[in-house]
Amino acid sequence: MARPLRIQYEHAFYHITGRGNERKKIFYSKTDYNKFKEYIKEVQIRFGFILHAYVLMGNHYHLIGETPRANLSAIMHSINGAYTTYFNKKRKRSGHLFQGRYKAILIDHDSYLLELSRYIHLNPVKAGMVEKPEDYAFSSYASYIFPDKEDMVSRGLIWNMISTENAPILYKAFVEKAISAEENPFKNLYGGMILGKKQFIKDALSTLKKDFIQKDDTSARRSLKTSISLEEIVEAIARTLHIAPQEITSRKGAYRNLALYLARKHTGLMNREIGQFFGNISHSAVAKAHKRFEDAMALDKTLCKDLDRVVGAISNVKG
Repeated sequence: MARPLRIQYEHAFYHITGRGNERKKIFYSKTDYNKFKEYIKEVQIRFGFILHAYVLMGNHYHLIGETPRANLSAIMHSINGAYTTYFNKKRKRSGHLFQGRYKAILIDHDSYLLELSRYIHLNPVKAGMVEKPEDYAFSSYASYIFPDKEDMVSRGLIWNMISTENAPILYKAFVEKAISAEENPFKNLYGGMILGKKQFIKDALSTLKKDFIQKDDTSARRSLKTSISLEEIVEAIARTLHIAPQEITSRKGAYRNLALYLARKHTGLMNREIGQFFGNISHSAVAKAHKRFEDAMALDKTLCKDLDRVVGAISNVKG
């Protein structure tokens, strides 16, 4: 599979996510969570990585990080590789732990850092795991509202975006304000990989070498055409139509056909790549599902309405 495009430069900020293979759990115990944090601490020392916020969920993680040395790939290779080795050894297993490569969105920290920190800190609440974000043990939220908590998180930048005084109290109020609100900080995502204002996007793209973007052995050209991933399509359908994600990815029917239709329309991925995500179905099966959904819409207005609702939830901006 083609490697995803990475934009790396000194003091770049990223929203980084990694998910378990086949959406399986990557953390089973407190020891697992703490071990993953140990590997983060190691890259802070080894590579100068600055961690601004994090949340570790059962089958995925979110990190907001800064790379003073333009070395994100080395950082994430070290974290994910070390944790996979630990996890496999502990559970006497082999093979991939994570679903493909990590996803890294380059972010304009002046415009989006504060909002993204709230978004990831509210993940456990939105998932129904806890009622209050401070009740979740495996995130950096407690360190933001209780200053004497862990020292692996750099809080000064986000605190200063809230206030120079009483920042922990005001940050807590800022986060709690959004508990019951629908929040999508990625609605203005560009090319599936950049979150920022027009000038930031322009400056970020200028760091890329033209010959790299044009290479056929990378997914750069396709990445620059899309602002939605397959995971995000499935999540948008599940959230909008109130169904479980596994009903979309593992069962034949209208929901999976809807997902395959959107995948072909809203990503630059090839049918083969889409098929691998949806249970290793063939490229021809993807094309047939797309056609079946189009035919079904002609006979069922409800499907048309469902499609419109999901597309509205995706709200992507393409470059």
